[in-house]
Amino acid sequence: MTVWHIHFLNARHALTADMAEIRACARKAVAQVGAIVELPRFDLMIRGEPGGGIPDWGVGGRAPAPGVIEVTVSPGRFAPRHLMRVLVHEMHHMVRWEGPGYGRSLGEALVSEGLAGHFVQQVLGGEPDPWDATRPGAGTLRQAGHMWARREFDFAEWFLGRGKIRKWSGYGIGHRLIAEYLSGAQGEDAASLAWMPADSFRPALRRLLAAEGIEAPEDEPEDQEEACPDPLDEQTPAADVEVPPEVLKVTAVASGDAGGPAPRTPPDS
Repeated sequence: MTVWHIHFLNARHALTADMAEIRACARKAVAQVGAIVELPRFDLMIRGEPGGGIPDWGVGGRAPAPGVIEVTVSPGRFAPRHLMRVLVHEMHHMVRWEGPGYGRSLGEALVSEGLAGHFVQQVLGGEPDPWDATRPGAGTLRQAGHMWARREFDFAEWFLGRGKIRKWSGYGIGHRLIAEYLSGAQGEDAASLAWMPADSFRPALRRLLAAEGIEAPEDEPEDQEEACPDPLDEQTPAADVEVPPEVLKVTAVASGDAGGPAPRTPPDS
């Protein structure tokens, strides 16, 4: 049985009216995820922020370190079903932290976010979350192939649209990448692949590139510079979901992923 603790940052009582519902969602998420994969011990921190979370969802999250999930909700303005999807997304990140970790390179982030997005569908069903359903342009897909091992990539640009790359493209690439891998991996799913090293998915990216008529780049040595921490997350789109999400500070989920309307989608590079 998973040992976990929930912590409400509620000194000013912003979350008081929502605490019972949040606890119920958290228990349900732990039960459903725990029936599929073994969850490590963890702490779940909940804070309220008016207008926070993924735009239109009012909730966002991230899993910044082993055994830790942080969730931001807009008090009184989030739906339990959205909170559930963010929690399940972040729980997959947390499981992956026990193995290879979220990762520091672009390729590792694409795999971690793609797996978390597919895990949400595995546990809760439904269509891909909005960020996971994003279809990146051919130019961005080509760039992902060239930058797979790069650790100096800009997470906010690749996943949150804070730059020249279409918003949530990283989540969309990750989701397609895992779908391509699963199409040829009978008996595997997002749960069973949680500990799989990111480079095991690289051939699937080459197949995606080939399908788009893009020549796959030569493998390059791993970059030794550090990159952004694990995002979802919050401004994730979700996590991790502000999904989508490590760091994702999405205050507005793939991932995860700012309150108010979502920023305008920039043209694809």
